Amino acid sequence: MVCVGGLAGAGAAVLVWWPQPRSAAPAAPAPGPGARAVSAVEGGAPATTTELTALIVERERHLRAHPGDHASWALLGTAYVERGRRTGDSADLPRAERALNASLAARPEGNAGASTGLARLAAARGDHPAARTWAQRAVRLAPRRWQGYPPLIEAHRGLGDFAAAGTALDSLRELRVPAAVTRTVTGALYRERGWREDAAANLTDAVAAARTPAEEARARHLLGGVAADRGEAEAALGHFDAALRADPGLHEALAGRGRALAALGRDTEAVHALRTASARRPVPEYALELGELHEAVGAADAARAQYRLARERLRARAAHGVRDVLVRARLAADHGDATEREAVAGELAAEAGRAPRPAVSDARGWVLFRQGDAEGALEWVREAQDRGPRVPLVAYHRGEIERELGRTARARRHLADALRWNPGFSPLFAPRARTALAGLGSPAPGGPARTHGPAEPLTSPSPSA
Repeated sequence: MVCVGGLAGAGAAVLVWWPQPRSAAPAAPAPGPGARAVSAVEGGAPATTTELTALIVERERHLRAHPGDHASWALLGTAYVERGRRTGDSADLPRAERALNASLAARPEGNAGASTGLARLAAARGDHPAARTWAQRAVRLAPRRWQGYPPLIEAHRGLGDFAAAGTALDSLRELRVPAAVTRTVTGALYRERGWREDAAANLTDAVAAARTPAEEARARHLLGGVAADRGEAEAALGHFDAALRADPGLHEALAGRGRALAALGRDTEAVHALRTASARRPVPEYALELGELHEAVGAADAARAQYRLARERLRARAAHGVRDVLVRARLAADHGDATEREAVAGELAAEAGRAPRPAVSDARGWVLFRQGDAEGALEWVREAQDRGPRVPLVAYHRGEIERELGRTARARRHLADALRWNPGFSPLFAPRARTALAGLGSPAPGGPARTHGPAEPLTSPSPSA
């Protein structure tokens, strides 16, 4: 028997086949890496570096023959964004910008795909106001197209507007969305809110619902972060190892593994893991963390080399439009000089105007403290605690500021909180917190004596503490 049919494409084609027994029918070939990346990127899911590179090569080849294909330009630009984020190579971000702008030039109106890609690009550069603008545009253009909502939620998170992020999440849930995507987005938001039990439950469901190894690895990596937030270093290490088994190219999980090993006191293994992660994904925060680990074990020269490398990476990323103000603030406050701190204080003030999230308030306060203004610093770190989840490093900062101001009881409480929440929150600063706490001594029997003023509160003012 002969059957004839049409094939959509550049021209007509004739399909001929001879019937065969059902058992002898050849299996459909598995989709190649480029096709898998199309499915992932268009579906808002993670893809591996190999898949993203294959997709980029395929789209570039197609666009040389069809330069007016706005959808392919948008897909190419989004693939560049995701590869740049995954590998840490910020040189991919200007390439993404050119491709996404080409998509808009080919179709200026109604281009939800390009708007979504530009939202992701702005988020990758740390420009959360622009990310929100583009994501809102994408949602207005196609309110039933769910791919615009995850970057909108991420933008609201980056701006510290958790109420708006929750509203966008509710809208996402009303649409037909793969369960792994919804659960992962929900888990990431809940973790940032400090709702760790709910975050872990959603991320566990995301692992079960994962359709690809990259999806599974992403959810397991976030589960490792939740465990680390709880101070459960062994559990965190297990999650990071599972993420790496699912996707060995997820270098964020390798960095998480290094942090967990450091929290467990396995310093040699921690150095190796962080050094490997930093080499494979050359972002400034990994160099900073490796430097602090070296400093913690007494390798001062190696630490200084990593701090220099972190500054070099910050400059390279700034040339590609990336704002790494929080990393720059940590580097300046703890490992910089007065000139560097003065410069970053101005950047933080501007960032607080754009994106007044708790992490910015904490960084602003800590830089002020390192500049010698403990009173001014306390205002900002207190705001970070009041508005954000419980974060051991923020509690440590507040403890040190209160100690400098002579407020012994409050200093003792916040330093103890930091160590209780996560005894290994930093290889460099957790030991300093223990030393500072020991130097404050034990509280007087029966509680602190009242010499003047109102009694100090018995609990942390942070609602999430």
